[in-house]
Amino acid sequence: MLFLVAIVLIICITNTDLFNSIRTGDMDKITAFLKENLLITLLFTLVAMLVQNAFTMIPLVLIIAININLLGFELGLIWSWFTSMLAAACVFLMVRYVFQDGLLKKIKPSLLEKIEANGTSYVFQVRVFPFIPTSLINFVAAVSSIRFQQFLWGTASGNLIYFTILSLLSAGLLSDMINEYVIAGVVLLTVALYYIGKFIYKRKRFLAK
Repeated sequence: MLFLVAIVLIICITNTDLFNSIRTGDMDKITAFLKENLLITLLFTLVAMLVQNAFTMIPLVLIIAININLLGFELGLIWSWFTSMLAAACVFLMVRYVFQDGLLKKIKPSLLEKIEANGTSYVFQVRVFPFIPTSLINFVAAVSSIRFQQFLWGTASGNLIYFTILSLLSAGLLSDMINEYVIAGVVLLTVALYYIGKFIYKRKRFLAK
């Protein structure tokens, strides 16, 4: 019942003028509407993140830019990160317990093999280096055999790094306030965390044998 209510809510919101403004990237209209009510702002950006995680209809960087523009850099980043985890978790659980049988036939076996063989490490990797759409990551993980905790941990750690980079870009800090050393530091930190996470995962698998 809760899933049906969520779907109806998403359909209603995606047919509003505000949603169309988000799709076209009209930041002036978006900001003018959302600045009037903080509660509506938080609810709408949460639903926008749900849509992004389910269908990838909205550019992720645009949602983050809206949050930063309305909430400030720190709160905008935290809210974007939190809602991304919540949205990913909702989509994961919905697919696993409602739509798994129908989607299992449409997922490439090679993707399933990769995520089942690497678990958290693979989810972390594709979150930091998003060469696979957000929604597809959620779907593949949900129909695979990995545990929910593995999926959520990979999503939380990977999105924190990726969202920080997108937030810096959205805030315009990379060109105006941060020099090339900071940019290089962010890139190196991202790569280092990826390999550290991969090492920890392989070590756990080795010790479990």
